[in-house]
Amino acid sequence: MQTSLDTKPRVEISGVLRFRYLSPFEVEELAELWGALHRHHTMIASHLDDLISSVGVDESWRRRRQRYLEWMSDPDTIALVAENDGEDAGYAMVTVRADHQGSWDRGERVAVVQTLSVHPDYSVSQVGGGLLDEVRRQLGAIGVRDMELPAVAGNAEAIRFYEEQGFRPFVTTMVSRIGAGPHD
Repeated sequence: MQTSLDTKPRVEISGVLRFRYLSPFEVEELAELWGALHRHHTMIASHLDDLISSVGVDESWRRRRQRYLEWMSDPDTIALVAENDGEDAGYAMVTVRADHQGSWDRGERVAVVQTLSVHPDYSVSQVGGGLLDEVRRQLGAIGVRDMELPAVAGNAEAIRFYEEQGFRPFVTTMVSRIGAGPHD
């Protein structure tokens, strides 16, 4: 998630954020916000340099765009843009998957916030919180009980925001490059 160190908005939200749902034909509109998020993750996740910095922003967008188009072929996918005075302030891409009734009761389907990006000129709490509220409203209408999201480990500000939004740590994913471990 894109955040800035200054938690005060640099652009004042005029009135109420407006939300717009995207079709696959409009996915290209997300490229700039994805690029800002990619650059932010590259800066904050120096412990993952070998994973993140090897893919430039253009290639990263090409890959992510393809995933978005795949996800958007499912009618339960939510592609939501927050607008302020006609300007894109952020977006959320949310998929819904079957929960295969593993070890926990999470309902039949679980939502996954694949991307939550807020333009660096806007307040994460206002725009990100607004996006999550709208997503929750939509998910509740289709009977989804749980929503999860990945967060880059070095993004303490985003993790703090997610906790303020009611998210709790559930599973930690660890990454190791094959051939780069302690037993080479």
